[in-house]
Amino acid sequence: MFPRTHTNRRSTEDGSTGEDGSTAVRFDDVTHEYGSSGRRFRSGRDRSVTALRDVSFTVRTGEVVGLTGPSGSGKSTVLHAVAGLLVPTSGTVELFGTPLTALSNRGRLKARRRHVGIVFQRFHLLPSLSARANVALPLVQAGYTKRSRRKRATELLERVGLEDRATHLPGELSGGEQQRVAIARALATDPDVIVADEPTGELDTATGADVLELLTDVADDRTVLIATHDVSVLSVTDRAISLRDGSVIADER
Repeated sequence: MFPRTHTNRRSTEDGSTGEDGSTAVRFDDVTHEYGSSGRRFRSGRDRSVTALRDVSFTVRTGEVVGLTGPSGSGKSTVLHAVAGLLVPTSGTVELFGTPLTALSNRGRLKARRRHVGIVFQRFHLLPSLSARANVALPLVQAGYTKRSRRKRATELLERVGLEDRATHLPGELSGGEQQRVAIARALATDPDVIVADEPTGELDTATGADVLELLTDVADDRTVLIATHDVSVLSVTDRAISLRDGSVIADER
């Protein structure tokens, strides 16, 4: 197995940590509206769309949680809030006790770089860079040396079974291989939390199952949130939070 760079989870700015058994993510009455500018259609209907409605839940460190529901149910918005990519209209989102909603844009960026790895549905690999260079990208921002970036990226590609594809461009890789590269990239800075938005959505059933197994295997003791409309994904999760029209309708272990 790939050696972890630490055994104790990092502390956030307020001193809280991601040690096993603690609360990794907390949502408290979170509501988010897109396009809430007060503008209305000629019919008088508000132009805004409510993506989340009074959503509350907690996720413990080390849990693998599936966020399920149809398209438009709010799954991606939850992940974006966890990663600090958006500030909800109201309510509080905490990451290891630190309220992301109270941080500045710079503060949320620092929290994301330190604590969160993101796996996108459509891979989001840079087409002009090799697999190894794509994995190493987050390490450039983290201040790693060129030598250490190469070593770390190579080790991660080995872990996801792509050591022989390190110099290949994304266009030379299959969909499953590209998603493996994306998973390796998400692990590059050794984050405490992995958020995966429909990680099998672009893959066939067999390849998707392989990628999902890999994702949960390499997560180790990290917290993982997986947004999916595919109920078969729940076979690898500890818990399922179901959303519909922006509200939590079930939370099952």
